[in-house]
Amino acid sequence: MEELQIGMVGMDTSHSRIFAALLNDITHPLHVPGGKLKYGYPAGSPDFELSYSRVKPISGELQERYGVELLDSIAEVAERSHAILLTSVDGRVHKEQFEVLAPYGKPVFIDKPLAVTSEDAKAIVELAERYGTPFFSSSMVRFGEPLAALLKDDTAGTILGADCSGPLDLQPTQPGLFWYGIHSVEMLYAALGEGCYSVRAVCSDAQEWVVGQWKDGRIGTIRGNRTGGSDFYIVLHRERGSNGINALGANYNAGHQQLLKNFIAMARGDAPPIRPSLTLELIRFIEAANESRVSGTDVRL
Repeated sequence: MEELQIGMVGMDTSHSRIFAALLNDITHPLHVPGGKLKYGYPAGSPDFELSYSRVKPISGELQERYGVELLDSIAEVAERSHAILLTSVDGRVHKEQFEVLAPYGKPVFIDKPLAVTSEDAKAIVELAERYGTPFFSSSMVRFGEPLAALLKDDTAGTILGADCSGPLDLQPTQPGLFWYGIHSVEMLYAALGEGCYSVRAVCSDAQEWVVGQWKDGRIGTIRGNRTGGSDFYIVLHRERGSNGINALGANYNAGHQQLLKNFIAMARGDAPPIRPSLTLELIRFIEAANESRVSGTDVRL
């Protein structure tokens, strides 16, 4: 089968390095076959230090170490690639960048967050539908192998609720939970799916706690830590007991590996692994949690 020529838009995140290594280094223990990162457009946001400070070193590394050809525009990446990784670290620019990519109809993965407003998220989905462009957006935490195994094990019955926790660093350009809280929200939605109708958030300097109520009576929670460890955990409450795990286990990059495998499968014609409707609700969940952080009240989705 022909090797996919993959393009990348946005070289300002550690994910750019990880994806390049897993795709292009055949000696990597987690190498993902079937596609090679060939083309890239560095991009970058001039008002976001964690973006503009990383563009030059990361794009240079991808060019020199992995042989990625740097191009002059997003459109040129779309023209020359079979599928595209949109990895710009700044969720604010994803709609604008996807507006260029969508008309080509080529499969796109949009790194987290899909957007930092529900309005932009809906616009992205509408663009994808208009041009028939397959896409999905996700945190790699959703694809952690320990989490996948836990969700498949239904010996204790159906899932009645879930409690998730993880680091919650904040960045002013990525409001509230959109920066790091989204990882824990992805775990929650991997466990409970769509159907949340109300969110409340409680926050302090050290921690934040978010509780979501689902229409069928299930409750899901997120605890974000700013002073504790950096691991991601989830506890599932089932009909006959509870069990929990470190969602990524010992191998952090295995989540990226499984994400890329799903991306390659979509690029070869499989359905996207995550429904757009779920991602839209997830973005609104975060938006509502941010609103509740300010108001201190329940916020309807």
